[in-house]
Amino acid sequence: MNVAQLLVEKGAGLRYRRAQLRAPILRRAFGGLGAGSVIMAPLYLRGVDRIHLGDGVLVRDGAWLATENEVSSLRIGDDTYIGHRAHLHSIDPVVIGRGCVFADNVMVSTTDHDRRDRHQVHGTGPITIGDDVFLGQNVVVLGGVSIGDGATVAAGAVVISDVAAGAVVGGVPARELGVTA
Repeated sequence: MNVAQLLVEKGAGLRYRRAQLRAPILRRAFGGLGAGSVIMAPLYLRGVDRIHLGDGVLVRDGAWLATENEVSSLRIGDDTYIGHRAHLHSIDPVVIGRGCVFADNVMVSTTDHDRRDRHQVHGTGPITIGDDVFLGQNVVVLGGVSIGDGATVAAGAVVISDVAAGAVVGGVPARELGVTA
């Protein structure tokens, strides 16, 4: 790599290291922040005392992590990767298993706006995402669903109903396309 490339290219190294240095402060504020977990330059954090991250979780830049009230919670299992600009929003509980990979721009939300007063929000039911689940880019997971272990959700899908373990789903609304090998 030449000198010009070194000056122009921007890697994640410095931002990652800065996020690692903030971990002791976050550990005091969050409900739980496991060993080696890093949250890089979040866009929005709310209700962090009800957010629990396991060991080795990486949350990339621009993430929105929010819990709205005393009964809401967000739990992310060990060794899970949350991509850039992910939006994880909880009124009802959200549980994400271990070893998951969420691509960029994923939205997981148990919230909806009231039909009479659009400024009011309410819960739509808990979300449970099993272990080793892959959510492709721009996936939306709505409240009241479970996604089984090892499932794959194709990019751009909108999940409005349960997904079986090992299933491959895609589309709007998401429907089964096959099973993982």
